[in-house]
Amino acid sequence: METLKKVAVIGLGNIGKAIAGDLVNNSRNVIVASRNDEESAGFAQQSHGFAQSMDIDQAINTANIIIPAIGFGAFKEFFNDHGNILKGKIIIDVSNPITPDGNGGFKKIIGEKESAGELNRAALPQGAKLVKAFGTLGAGSLAGASNSNPEKAVLFYASDDTSVDKDIEDVIRNAGFDALKVGGIDQSIRIEVFGDLHEFGALGKTVSLAEAQSKL
Repeated sequence: METLKKVAVIGLGNIGKAIAGDLVNNSRNVIVASRNDEESAGFAQQSHGFAQSMDIDQAINTANIIIPAIGFGAFKEFFNDHGNILKGKIIIDVSNPITPDGNGGFKKIIGEKESAGELNRAALPQGAKLVKAFGTLGAGSLAGASNSNPEKAVLFYASDDTSVDKDIEDVIRNAGFDALKVGGIDQSIRIEVFGDLHEFGALGKTVSLAEAQSKL
């Protein structure tokens, strides 16, 4: 029987809870970690045994796939703080480089043609691999669209290293979505907020695999 890679979700804000919750609801074991140990322990206690709470360093050391469910601006600090133990890890970047615009919407905090994926790739600790995924939907859709019927919703992803694609697609499918690759990290801008393949961009909604393939 094939052994699935161990996944750790670091951070239990809205996005982190949605991702970890989707995995737990689909019987995929997950490690959860937070700066608030009580928060991660409480999540694990409600997971029917599918989530294990650890501190952040322990979670990174134990898992193969690390999902820092943190804001774009926190990635540099995360890489600096944990770079020595991220070597050999697959890091899933869920971030979107946005901030509230003061009018009920959002604005980009980087250049119009820049992407969080490419900037985080440039700052990546040596020996780690970056994948852009799970940021193509808002937290509400990540939680609510998992296991959609009659057709599953799609989560797009981007990666430069094709050797990780199967592992990423396993995680996406175990979260209750269909997976569709858009290309390398240089395509990240398409699946970040305001991009043509983002729920809060030109796409404007969750889509099925057939709908998604027609957009590529």
